Amino acid sequence: VQLQASGGGLVQPGGSLRLSCAASGNDLSINDAGWYRQTPGRQRELVASESRNGIVNYAGSVKGRFTISRDNGQNMVYLQMNNLSPEDTAVYYCQASIFIGGSSYPHGYWGQGTQVTVSS
Repeated sequence: VQLQASGGGLVQPGGSLRLSCAASGNDLSINDAGWYRQTPGRQRELVASESRNGIVNYAGSVKGRFTISRDNGQNMVYLQMNNLSPEDTAVYYCQASIFIGGSSYPHGYWGQGTQVTVSS
């Protein structure tokens, strides 16, 4: 199983980006999923998460600007980021707990990270 994050880049303040996270592998389904971010010298922090039954959670700093969503059929997780500010600059990671085959409990996986830079 692999998680592949994409969609990062350079954007001006006030701009938008949409991050995507694709889970690949055989016979899998995403349970809970989330996006984290990390800047140099700081701990990785939770940005947004969504449970399989649709319960969402956002960090206070992104509430109202970021939206997490998912496509369970395609094993995809998205993070729509609007009104970006330089403080949002970080490497963004997707994380998911994934059921594989007929397993009764999920396993945790991390994507490789995608750089988001907000600068004029």
